[in-house]
Amino acid sequence: MNMLVYTLKAIAYALTNFYFIVLLAILAFVLYRKNSKIVLMQKMIIGEKINTTLELTISQIVIGIFAGTLASVIMSYLGITFNNNSSVELIFLASIVFMFFNPRFICFSYSGALIGFISILLNIVSMHFNMSGLDFLKIDIVSLMSMVAILHFVEGILVVIDGKKGSIPVFTNKSGRIVGGFALQRYWLIPIAIFFILQSKPDTASYVQLYTPNWWPILKNQITNVNLLKTAVLTLMPFYAVIGYSSVTFTRNVKEKTFMSGMFIIVYSVLLFVLAQFANINLFLKLFVIVFAPLAHEGMIFIQRYIETVGKPKYISSDEGIMVLAVAPNSPANEMGIKSGDLLVEINSQKIENEEKITEIARKCSNFIWFKIKRVTGKLEQVSYNKMNENRRLGIVFVPRNVPKDSTIIKLNKDKFSDVLNKVKNKNKDKDD
Repeated sequence: MNMLVYTLKAIAYALTNFYFIVLLAILAFVLYRKNSKIVLMQKMIIGEKINTTLELTISQIVIGIFAGTLASVIMSYLGITFNNNSSVELIFLASIVFMFFNPRFICFSYSGALIGFISILLNIVSMHFNMSGLDFLKIDIVSLMSMVAILHFVEGILVVIDGKKGSIPVFTNKSGRIVGGFALQRYWLIPIAIFFILQSKPDTASYVQLYTPNWWPILKNQITNVNLLKTAVLTLMPFYAVIGYSSVTFTRNVKEKTFMSGMFIIVYSVLLFVLAQFANINLFLKLFVIVFAPLAHEGMIFIQRYIETVGKPKYISSDEGIMVLAVAPNSPANEMGIKSGDLLVEINSQKIENEEKITEIARKCSNFIWFKIKRVTGKLEQVSYNKMNENRRLGIVFVPRNVPKDSTIIKLNKDKFSDVLNKVKNKNKDKDD
């Protein structure tokens, strides 16, 4: 119980200390700016906001706090520990820096592997050339890669429960057909409390002095041996980390995609954690787990991309009807019960040949409109709405049968998220002009 209390105190300190609050505010502002772009794109494509910028940002912070607490508790009970002069906090700094550049490399498997490799390299050079000043990292590889594994475990949970929020409808061209899908991008701020071994008792309130139980630590590494723990002073120090998730799917709905991605990440975290425990044996295994972390992560991304490439498109219109990709909340379509994945077969008893016909009939009708739709299960249903007028939009994002003449094709695999937004902005501006 004391272990849990100490860990919660360290997390609470990260949430109440002035300097940590300033850091949290800065990072929250960065997320707010990114979320504002997502909301703007949603409004451009769907016609109205699905989420507000504040809602997306607050949920990232609140859910991130719970995730950081979970990760800290797991690491505390396992006994993941570092020397006070190990500079392991560099991986958290790296994750924040990467957030401003390429979201793909925000992952700790890259920064952790890089810092771990530099630590081993400096240690080897220091011993062989008698240059003690170079050995300034002194990071225990078992603890480092175990921590990276735990952070990925928590990331997998976050992706499953919150990764679908803020999704944006997108399109691509596959075998001459227009295919609909969703772009996903989500970040979380997580406070992390890490054990450090100090040479003397700390004299500042930012540390929580800890007296460990006899059974601790569960995880055995090069630092946490019994003799050292008898004389060492342990403290829990808080940090802020950023975890990110970015993906595109054309073969699954948002919920299915985030669940699959989250499970991939969780399996990866378990494999990495198991391999990290062998790093104590020799230098080769230390290097192996360091190389495994980024390569396996790249492999996980490659497998998911391959699944998307060979998988059957989920959102594609056919001769039978027009596919619904997304439905705006508080819209006539939403009130009728039309959902993503439904196929619109008829409108007002007329066969739907293209999406322009839907818009044309919807504008001309007085107030009553009805659709014959085919659900994902294959069941045909009829839905209606009796408050339609020329000023109301249906609130449906259709998957076109063909590429519209005035459309702009955006390749998501090559463009940054901000570039995609700018292209959409410019397209809308040209239409207005």
